[in-house]
Amino acid sequence: MSQILHLAAAADIDRLLPMIAACHAEAGLGSDEATRRAGVEPLLGGSPHGAVWFIGPKMAPVGYIAVSFGWSIELGGMNGNISEFCIREKVRRRGMGSEALAALLKALRGADLKALHLEVAEGNARATGICERAGFRRRRSALMTWAA
Repeated sequence: MSQILHLAAAADIDRLLPMIAACHAEAGLGSDEATRRAGVEPLLGGSPHGAVWFIGPKMAPVGYIAVSFGWSIELGGMNGNISEFCIREKVRRRGMGSEALAALLKALRGADLKALHLEVAEGNARATGICERAGFRRRRSALMTWAA
C-alpha cells in the first residue's frame, strides 16, 4: 500500500492492544481490555467488516488507523468509517497523520469505496485541518449513537 501504512494481522495483537489502550486513555474512553480485544481481533483475522493498519515504520509503528466497512444506499455502494486514528503524542505534528490518511484514501479509492467518514471531536482544530486538507467535508447531519 505505502511505506507509511502496514496492514495489521492476527500476529500483531500484542503490539496493537497497548497502542489502542493508550489512545483510549488519552481520549477519556472508558473501554476495557476485553472490549478492545473483542473489537479488534476480527479485523486482524481478515473480517470483511474492516481492517487496521499500523502507521510508521513496519518494525516500530507510531500509531494505527482502523476502518470499518458498510453500505450506503444514498451513496450507491460501499462506504467506510474511520473508527480509530491515533498517533503517539510524542511523534505528532510531523506530517505522518496526513501522509497516512492520503495513502489510505488512495488505496480505498481503488477498492470502489464511495465515501469514507470519520468523527472529529468538537474543537479539535488540528484534526479538523488534517481532514479538510485531505478532502473531507462536514455533513449537515449529527452523529447519533445507540449502544447495546
